[in-house]
Amino acid sequence: MPIASVNPATGETLQTFDPLDAAGIERRLARAEAAFHSWRGTSFAARAALMHRAADLLDHGQETVARTMTEEMGKPLAAARAEAAKCAKAMRWYADNAEALLADEHPAEADVADSGAARAYVRYRPIGPVLAVMPWNFPFWQVVRFAAPALMAGNVGLLKHASNVPRTALALEDLFQRAGFPEGCFQTLLIGSGAVEGVVRDRRIAAVTLTGSEPAGRAVAAAAADEVKKAVLELGGSDPFVVLPSADVDAAVRTAVRARVQNNGQSCIAAKRFVVHTDVYDRFTAAFTEAMRALRVGDPMDEAVDVGPLASRQGRDDLEELVEDARTRGARVECGGGRPTGWDSGWFFEPTVLTGITPAMRIHQEETFGPVATVYRVADLDEAVAVANDTPFGLSANVWTDDEAERERFVRDIQAGGVFFNGMTASHPALPFGGVKRSGFGRELSGHGIREFCNVTTVWIG
Repeated sequence: MPIASVNPATGETLQTFDPLDAAGIERRLARAEAAFHSWRGTSFAARAALMHRAADLLDHGQETVARTMTEEMGKPLAAARAEAAKCAKAMRWYADNAEALLADEHPAEADVADSGAARAYVRYRPIGPVLAVMPWNFPFWQVVRFAAPALMAGNVGLLKHASNVPRTALALEDLFQRAGFPEGCFQTLLIGSGAVEGVVRDRRIAAVTLTGSEPAGRAVAAAAADEVKKAVLELGGSDPFVVLPSADVDAAVRTAVRARVQNNGQSCIAAKRFVVHTDVYDRFTAAFTEAMRALRVGDPMDEAVDVGPLASRQGRDDLEELVEDARTRGARVECGGGRPTGWDSGWFFEPTVLTGITPAMRIHQEETFGPVATVYRVADLDEAVAVANDTPFGLSANVWTDDEAERERFVRDIQAGGVFFNGMTASHPALPFGGVKRSGFGRELSGHGIREFCNVTTVWIG
């Protein structure tokens, strides 16, 4: 089957590509292996110069890159520009900081004296070609936050991107090539999901990183474990957005809208479950619903549009099923709830607010990947923590409170990889990113991310 680029705003097929055959995959694996043997020996300064060049090229070509992303997966054009700019920032951050992040670590001589060592230290060494299985929702950012640290550490990368963003995948390969990275340092594999396991199991692949669905993560992690290879998984999220009585409710509402509909609601770290203390519930829910209802849905190329289409017909259909299940089981639809009028083509869904959610509804436990918010009323802090944690996922959390004791309670008890107070969850190059429970394991970004795919080597000198 060909790999197709389809505009989700119109349903129009923009371009198709033939997937790589076995010979094509073999050529790229061989090229990656050869590239690693030379690239691993380059200096941090040489790597940084090329990474800075890639960042400069990305900034220069930002409009072209942004339009490609919007055409392939439907995010508003302004958001696509911001994504490209964020990628360039991350490239520069790793170019400037990788050497320090991977510097040799020297324990105190007194601590290792009884081992018989005159001197001992730890060195971080690259491990080889890393396969990245990446999603469509942030088609540049998800790749760059793997590629920048991997390349700066001395590894090489192979990208298996989502099959609905092939032009973006090829643009990424072209970017690194034009920046001057040696042949084979970063390659795109245009392959279907059925070919992934074979690549994971190939002896030349040292490790794998995946961002995507839980079923995809399970399959890739199982193959990697069977081959005794390192894996990092960033899977789904159903992040809580908790609003407590001491919060600035107006600010919380403004942020809640952005947190729910960012990227048309298709973000693993988007706030999805709004857990609101009863003292401010009515005020928050009324204002939040009004703001969600006021959002403009339409062509993502239109600068005035707030919410574009979902990336695929299947994604829209899945979201419809979740909303309909909740509705039939007693949920109240405060706004939205279906396809907007006037859009017979494309895969649009209205910004939606649901209240009266119960555990019997699928939406209580499943991730909503689209502009649908569920709002819960809670009586006190204990119930807020319990509802926030009542999910199989544990990626991040937002909490709005000016009470220091309440903040400490959430830092202690929230089951998530991060907690953001009085602000919206976001990823940043200098901060580790990842989750717990079914949101995956391992970390991306920061020093933690660059060290995930390094051989932590103990050096002992007698």
